Amino acid sequence: MRMRVVTGAVLDLCCVIVFVVIGRSSHDEAGSVTGLLTTAWPFLAGMAAGWTVTRAWRRPAALIPVGVGVWLTTVALGMALRALSGQGTALAFVIVSLLFLGATMLGWRAVASLRRLSDRMA
Repeated sequence: MRMRVVTGAVLDLCCVIVFVVIGRSSHDEAGSVTGLLTTAWPFLAGMAAGWTVTRAWRRPAALIPVGVGVWLTTVALGMALRALSGQGTALAFVIVSLLFLGATMLGWRAVASLRRLSDRMA
């Protein structure tokens, strides 16, 4: 069980980091660690809050309500913290954040659910 929690947290963390890396590189922003952390911290804080609110450690791979809760909290709190810290929250960025993080955070959970279903049927 502990391994599932660690794996789930790492997968969500990877979703956020990949989102930030792709976003920064698409805007020709330097690949510095400081820049990466500056962009990532609001979403990482949102992700941590999402894990706490949904108690994701109980069922980290659950699509509903955990996946949806972690995803929406990551984006909502991430955007709020970006606004409070003087970072951009343009509507296009909010939409891209929702789409990318939704696809990845819900995506790995959907694959895990299908895999569990397949294992049960075998």
